[in-house]
Amino acid sequence: MNFHDHRETLDPAVRERELLARLPGQIAHAKANAPAFAKLLEDVDPDSIVSREALATLPVTRKSELLERQKAARPFGGFAAVGWGQGCRRVFASPGPLYEPEGARPDYYRLARALHAAGFRAGDLVHNTFSYHFTPAGSMMETAAHALGCTVFPAGVGQTEQQLAAIADLQPNAYVGTPSFLRILLDKGDEMGVAVAFTKAFVSGEAFPPSMREAFAARGIQAFQAYATADIGLIAYETPAREGLVVDEDIVLEIVRPGTADPVEVGEVGEVVVTTFNPDYPLIRFGTGDLSAVLPGASPCGRSNLRIRGWMGRADQTTKVKGMFVHPGQIAQVVRRHPEITRARLVVDNPDLNDRMTLMCEVAGGGSETLAGAIATSIRELTKLRGEVAFLPSGALANDGKVIDDVRVYE
Repeated sequence: MNFHDHRETLDPAVRERELLARLPGQIAHAKANAPAFAKLLEDVDPDSIVSREALATLPVTRKSELLERQKAARPFGGFAAVGWGQGCRRVFASPGPLYEPEGARPDYYRLARALHAAGFRAGDLVHNTFSYHFTPAGSMMETAAHALGCTVFPAGVGQTEQQLAAIADLQPNAYVGTPSFLRILLDKGDEMGVAVAFTKAFVSGEAFPPSMREAFAARGIQAFQAYATADIGLIAYETPAREGLVVDEDIVLEIVRPGTADPVEVGEVGEVVVTTFNPDYPLIRFGTGDLSAVLPGASPCGRSNLRIRGWMGRADQTTKVKGMFVHPGQIAQVVRRHPEITRARLVVDNPDLNDRMTLMCEVAGGGSETLAGAIATSIRELTKLRGEVAFLPSGALANDGKVIDDVRVYE
């Protein structure tokens, strides 16, 4: 079967009617069960939200605002419709920290559709290298694989040599993780003389340039990517057509002008805003902070939903490094821990297509190895990622308010 279900090939007008018909019920549910939306949508009649134009009149709740609301009302800022117990099987923490509930429904994050498009099928053994701790990525992929009838080896991150030993023993045919770690496994396998049996891969969390996709294909691995977040789950996914990412069937996606709630024209780059039909975490017009654009026309693969160009950067200074969001507030926390720093900027680059973070620090009188080590430890503790430290003289950084500078180049 080429498609996960019949909805992928629905007439676009039929799909649009069905999605819009679901909106009033979801908005009413959010108002009744999520205290934050009861306040945000206090004057909204759910029965009146039956078109995209009506939806566009509702406020956008951005990820940065969600972070602040969660700080004021733990754990979920009043946006969840569930509490501890059977309705909330797990709770995860993403950098910020942002807390997300995971409900008990199969394929909670709806990623099975994306894995299916990537060629995953019942009987595959999936080597899952996403983290199973704190962040939900490991669970997101495992629950999707289970929904398709796959068996999962929960490899998690790091421990490359032990992972290769398991690969040699178990011979998994499918990989899930970041593209950079797949390349690390392949290179280390070559070095150690371990044959890696992957024939298919599903990657996310990082940019996936054509050069890397072609390098994997040259080794017999067909790799596909998806765009998903911990809060929303699947947003869009790649198909064999390799022309943009097809939007998931269970969300309403809008592209708005950054910093506003106003939808832009097809083809114009803007912020991805998503309304989900998840009853446990009913996010209405959630601003992801990611930039993208809608592609005109339908995918040649036969799927008829909207397509987007994929991840095109951040609408704010928050950025994603190795699948983890890094917020300006985290960099401010690092600076507060070390009063020697008078000004700092996190520069994110990608030599050899490997993400790297370097905290550029203005320090009066220069720095020291001891201070650099202490700052690096703070970066690790606050972002859950490794970062390098470079010292600059006072006045070297531009006084432009920039805290995170993403200078990555993808070729």
